[in-house]
Amino acid sequence: MPLTNLNMHVAAMLACGRDPGALTTEQAHAAMQLHLDCTVDRCRVRRRARTTLVEAGRCVLDERALPL
Repeated sequence: MPLTNLNMHVAAMLACGRDPGALTTEQAHAAMQLHLDCTVDRCRVRRRARTTLVEAGRCVLDERALPL
């Protein structure tokens, strides 16, 4: 399948080492599910998704997850 503008964003979410850029809350939720076994320390997709969900108020981090 050729990469079009429609599926380019989905392809960017497959590689843990690549920042997918801005995500909608729906895309962020899908990314969190797709990278369920990843950690935010190592996976740029999961990190971006978590940030998106926190900023949207859809996820509240435990104080242990906050930077010192």
